Amino acid sequence: MDQARNGHDSRSIDPAAKEMLRIADREGYATIWERYEQQQPQCSYGQLGTCCRICSMGPCRIDPFGDGPTRGVCGATADTMVARNLARMAAVGSSSHSDHGRKVALLLKAVANGSNTDYHIADPDKLTAVAERLGIPTAGRSTAEIAGDVAAVAIDCFGNQGEEPIVFMEKYMPKKRFQRLRELEETLYRTTGAKTGLLPRAIDREAVDILHRTHFGCDHDPLSLVAQSVRCSLSDGWGGSLIATELQDILLGSPIIRPVKANLGVLEAESVNVVVHGHEPILSAKVVEMAQSPECRAAAEAVGAKRVNVVGLCCTGNEVLLRQGVGMAGNESHSELAIMTGAVDAMVVDVQCIYPALADLASCFHTKFVTTSEQAKIPGALHIQFEEHEADAIATRIIKTAIDAFPNRNKARVYIPQHTSTAIVGFTVEEILKALGGTPQPLIDLIVTGTIKGVAGIVGCNNVKVQQDFFHRTLTEELIKRDILVIGTGCWAIAAAKSGLMDLPARELAGPGLQAVCGQLGIPPVLHMGSCVDCSRMLNLAGALADHLQVDISDLPLVGSAPEWTTEKAVAIGTYFVGSGIPVHLWPLPPILGGPQVTKILTSDAKDVLGGWFFVEEDPKATADRMEQIIMERRAALGI
Repeated sequence: MDQARNGHDSRSIDPAAKEMLRIADREGYATIWERYEQQQPQCSYGQLGTCCRICSMGPCRIDPFGDGPTRGVCGATADTMVARNLARMAAVGSSSHSDHGRKVALLLKAVANGSNTDYHIADPDKLTAVAERLGIPTAGRSTAEIAGDVAAVAIDCFGNQGEEPIVFMEKYMPKKRFQRLRELEETLYRTTGAKTGLLPRAIDREAVDILHRTHFGCDHDPLSLVAQSVRCSLSDGWGGSLIATELQDILLGSPIIRPVKANLGVLEAESVNVVVHGHEPILSAKVVEMAQSPECRAAAEAVGAKRVNVVGLCCTGNEVLLRQGVGMAGNESHSELAIMTGAVDAMVVDVQCIYPALADLASCFHTKFVTTSEQAKIPGALHIQFEEHEADAIATRIIKTAIDAFPNRNKARVYIPQHTSTAIVGFTVEEILKALGGTPQPLIDLIVTGTIKGVAGIVGCNNVKVQQDFFHRTLTEELIKRDILVIGTGCWAIAAAKSGLMDLPARELAGPGLQAVCGQLGIPPVLHMGSCVDCSRMLNLAGALADHLQVDISDLPLVGSAPEWTTEKAVAIGTYFVGSGIPVHLWPLPPILGGPQVTKILTSDAKDVLGGWFFVEEDPKATADRMEQIIMERRAALGI
């Protein structure tokens, strides 16, 4: 850890993070960076993807570059191991986002039938739009009746036992892309004689299919395993995540364009600070709402606090930032640093991307670390089970837990870095089209004239193998100065917000064409589209452009990147973008290089078959060069 201790720039480019890391070093607090150093050297077999432990004859490993064994005990090759491991990552990643969507669908059903009165239909116009897209009648019907039918269709997408594609995909995916995947299924059947599907039949089914076919003694064909990985991932992008995004807008309200503040400076020394962290806004939206109640305001004032200040971390922070204008304390790697300020009275978490080390760290302070989901129990935490039918009461209890902790705060240990940036957020598909006059045509015209060369979607996490936010920020700056509009979600969006790239002055960093467009529309050159489940918004935007032009998504000058990816969700996200026809850049290296056949399928063959493929690059400028090249090649193919 000497390099990190002597040079804070090697860990993060965020000024607030650097200040907190100095405190961590001085006080001896462990962080993800220190634990990463303790793990060195990491297993090279795991990095290559050539280790297998699916049966008790193993674990087996293959060194594809050495003189060791060329097969596992059962005879599995390196490509089988790599493809099988990749498929399992896609299944877990897809399941995490899709289970999120299931909860929202079930809540919509409960609101529709009146069994839950703590929530209501916040955006009836969005409900009508979704219903009409799904082919559900709306004329002369009550909001509850329409909501019940939308919920029923969504729920059926999870457990349908038929062979036809899930309804949300069929109704939302652009016609040309849907047709291409259907034809690919038929081609694969004719050429291989095996039934190989690409269009998901049901969300749960495709994940179970992977778990079955990767059991000992089942599917060993790398192509078959990769195809099912694509199918399962598509069930996330055009299924589970899409359902979560659309139904959350209906229940919690569609985001609107608004300014917010980002970075650790959103914490307030004189207020009760509650940090919401995780991914599911059904909880966090209620915490924000109840914090403003007269009861909680009075309780905070009674202990000497100015107010209850709720701020966000990670993707649940993105959700409340978009809908409720809540300040954003940081992305994933800020979670430990926020507690180290000594000013956090409660960190309230739901699911995904939550370090178990946070419970131990919180015990060094007065901070209450509160878990709320049976799917994310963490030893050492205070568990308050969240139930949607008691949402108001439980959210109030959580807030009062933070208020009770406030008097125990050691003011001598409080240090809040005074760093914030303004970010203009809330760029849903609807808000983008509204800014353009209501249709995709103005954006298409800007692309055709070359004023904007194309669009890059950037997503992803923080990864301790990459200097925090460096790749996110550098790549984004490189793209916008080339007149490429950048949109994105997740922890990338928070990195861009913290660095000022989502504020209006950032248009000065853009090329002349993009700069002129931003000035005319009054928008930044970098657009925040939401949390990681809201990657479905990017699919919807791509689909709107494709259908408007009557082309496939793979024809459009679009490209994606996950420059600091970490989780299995990122595998599913990247794969469903590739399956939708969009080339995707990755860094760090994915665990596939030990399987040459799998690597060829994903980085080369997929280009001809799907129109999307993966490519790997370590340097941000070289990545921007390659992304621009892809955009220009697609422009040339369209004749523009």
